Order: sequence, then C-alpha cells, then structure tokens
Amino acid sequence: MTSSEFVGARRALLDVLQALQLHIDALILVGAQAVYLHTGDGTLAVSPTTTDADLAIDATLLSNDPNLVRALVEAGFELKTPPGTWRAPNGVLADLMVPEAQMAGRGGRRGARLGPHGNDVARKTAGLEPAIIDNILVDIRSLEPDVDPRVFTVKVAGPAALLVAKLTKIRERTATPERMQAKDGLDVFRILQTVETETLAASLTMLSTNELAGEITQAAVDFLRSDRTEPGGVLVRLVVEAVGILVDPRIITDSYTALADDLLDGLETLD
Repeated sequence: MTSSEFVGARRALLDVLQALQLHIDALILVGAQAVYLHTGDGTLAVSPTTTDADLAIDATLLSNDPNLVRALVEAGFELKTPPGTWRAPNGVLADLMVPEAQMAGRGGRRGARLGPHGNDVARKTAGLEPAIIDNILVDIRSLEPDVDPRVFTVKVAGPAALLVAKLTKIRERTATPERMQAKDGLDVFRILQTVETETLAASLTMLSTNELAGEITQAAVDFLRSDRTEPGGVLVRLVVEAVGILVDPRIITDSYTALADDLLDGLETLD
C-alpha cells in the first residue's frame, strides 16, 4: 500500500514539474522517487516511501526565461531553506540541485550561481554529475489518478547514476554521523538487489571514463570498496537499521555483502 507521505511527495513533484514545465528538458528526477521507479517494491518487507521530491538541473540546458524563482513563487512555492529547498503548496519539501562539477569556477560555497535565476534557487551538490549522462525519459504520473490526472515526461536518473549519488551522499556524511539517514543505505541495497549486476557494472564503467562524471564515479566506487573491507561497514549498518526487526539482520548482512562483492568483482576495469 502506498503511504500518504509518498502520495504527497509525488504531488509536490508534479507541482514542481508543472511550475517549471518550460525548463523540463533541463530537469532530471533523482533521489528516492527515481530509485523506486527503477526498483518498484522489490522483495524487501519495507515499503517504498519518501517525504520529498529531488530534481537535478542540467545548467547547460537551462534557459534564462522564464525565471525559475518567479515561476516557483507564482505556483505557490516558498523558499524554505536557501539555497535550493522549496516548500510545495502541500507542505512537502522539494530540493533543486545542480551537479557541483557544472559550477566549477563560478564561486559560492553552496548556492548554484545560475545567472538571472540567482544564487539561491538551487544548490551545488556533488554526486549528481552521472545523472546528466545516465538518464531515461519516463512518464511521471500522480499516485491519486482519480483526482489528479497530470502526467509529465521527464528525465529520470539511471540506476548507476542513482547509486553514485547515494554513495556520495553517505560518504560525505561519514564525517557527520548525526546527519546519516538509514534510508539512503536502504536505497543502495534496493538498487543492488533489483538491477542486474552486469548492467550496473557496465554503466559505472562508462561513467568512470566520462569527463564530467568520471571523478565522482570513481570516488563512489572507491568508497563502496573500502567500506566492504571494514567489519560492520557503514553501508550494511544503515541497511540493517532501515529494515529493523522485519528481517533477520544476518540475512540482510549476507545478502548485501554478496551483492556488493558481485558488483565490485565486475568493476575490476575501474582499478
């Protein structure tokens, strides 16, 4: 059963896509909603859920008009936490982000400097670079079709790009454990569990040679590899925490270990 939080998050996503419809070619769905579009319910006892909407912006495809801030405000959005976190009309938070590598040389610590759109509409985020390269077009629909018939065709980050984004986020937060979220580890597990290892390995290998995405992809793979060498690594601990008492922790640990090792074995060409 779809949670009310997930329904609200999808409604907020559609609200953003509607507000920024004239920029939709520059938008890429990332985050948990993108993960679930690839993995579905999976075989885990934990139902897919999320409380927000995450979109990456390809700055190279973004036009000057219409103004992003004006379009969002006119659609009822409020800038909740600058830069980049907006509150949708239904109260759900929506994050607008630009891959950090696209902002190289533009200054600013967190805000993405997007010319006439300003410096607060989106934030620079490492790990989203692969989403610019690895994505597919998907029809995004409401989870309450009886009352909301909207459908938008938008780019959705591919599984390998999402894996890099999640691993990067977790790696960055190892320095601040209080900011760690178990659901990010669970999303990594969902991807490993659902997507064919050969497919993931091939996509990661391709991304590792890309000028924009190569460095961050390699760093994510290195983190996955180093985390596997540590007894009780952070990734498996997050997965076990997220699943809780629903599944025997030993089963989760063994499954994650096997999946991660299979992927790493297939990535020897990255060494």
